[in-house]
Amino acid sequence: MAIFEPIFAALNEAQVRYVVVGGLATVLHGHARLTVDLDLVVDLASAEAERAIAALTAIGFVPRLPVDAREFANAETRARWQREEYMQVFPLIDPRDPLRQVDLFVEAPIEFESLWTRAEMVPLGATTARIACIDDLIAMKRLAGRAKDLADVEALEAIRNETRSGPR
Repeated sequence: MAIFEPIFAALNEAQVRYVVVGGLATVLHGHARLTVDLDLVVDLASAEAERAIAALTAIGFVPRLPVDAREFANAETRARWQREEYMQVFPLIDPRDPLRQVDLFVEAPIEFESLWTRAEMVPLGATTARIACIDDLIAMKRLAGRAKDLADVEALEAIRNETRSGPR
C-alpha cells in the first residue's frame, strides 16, 4: 500500500473529491489479491476534475495517451472519448515508476454524490483513503462483468455476509 500513499496524500491535500474503486478497494475491504493500478472515481464537475488532474500531475503523473492531462476536466472531451474511443478510464502513469498507474473513470458508474456519501475512510500509513462501500463496489464489479470482477464479487459478498453476521 505504501506505493499509493503519496497519491492519496496529494489528493487529500488538494481536497480532491475521489473514491477508490476496483482492485485496491477490494483489497482494502479484506480480499487479498494482486492489483497493479489505482482506480478512482472523481467528482467530474469541471473545477473538481481540474483539481484532481493538477494534484496528480504535480506528483509526476502523465497521461498514457498522447493528450494534455487537463483535457480530462472537459465533459465534452470525456464524452467524445467514450463515444469514439470506447474509453472507460483515463490512464495516468508515473514515468519514473512503472508500478504506479492511476485510472480515472471518464464517467461515474454510480452517481458520484451517492458513491461519495456512502464511501468509507480507511487509514493508510500517514494518510487516509476514501474507498467505495462494499455494496457499491459489488455493484460496480457486477457491471464490469469480467471474470476477475465476478470472482471479486464472490469474495466481497462473503466478507460482507461475515461482517454483517458479526463475531461468533
